[in-house]
Amino acid sequence: MYGAFLRLKGRSCLVVGGGPVAERKVISLLECGADVTVIAPQGTDFIVKRAEDGTIRWEARPFQSGDATPFSLIIAATDSVEVNRQVYEEGEANGRLVNVVNDQALGNFTVPAVIRRGALSVAISTSGAAPVVAKKLREELESFLGPEIELFLDKVAEVRKRLLAEVPEVERRTLLLRKLVNSELLSMMRQGEHEDAEQLLERILEGLEE
Repeated sequence: MYGAFLRLKGRSCLVVGGGPVAERKVISLLECGADVTVIAPQGTDFIVKRAEDGTIRWEARPFQSGDATPFSLIIAATDSVEVNRQVYEEGEANGRLVNVVNDQALGNFTVPAVIRRGALSVAISTSGAAPVVAKKLREELESFLGPEIELFLDKVAEVRKRLLAEVPEVERRTLLLRKLVNSELLSMMRQGEHEDAEQLLERILEGLEE
């Protein structure tokens, strides 16, 4: 499997199905800024409410031939094997990205278990072989990647911008950033030692910390 993160903001995405699984897929697509359409005879309360407030489009009917053609990305999340296959075959025939929930024999991409901490996204995939293992690993990593990792990432990004403005030498910038990420800065943040972390950061940038 080829690992990739997709920029879906403003792109037309289709979810076929209106149950709890389809709802989770709709939520994840909305979090990425996608333009979401749902096709299903019935929908969860969430789907109904989001359709009523205009967040998504919901066509309250069964999937029909031709429905998948206009969309960039399609997720088949019905409880019908036949409908899911029809959705996949139509999307595949038109060169679309298609995921079929709970059937790794169909579809041309799988959805990994994802951990998000601000700008950081960590994806875990078993290539469809054992999704339950990916879920287990995600749960373990979530406890390791606490909220302080977001603060750490933001701090490094802030320092990077500062170095780009103040340090013209590429090698020097790279050296300072490597020292920063390999220092005790993250550990200090985890322990709530933010003042000490700031002092360490300044010492590194001033070349006082080896």
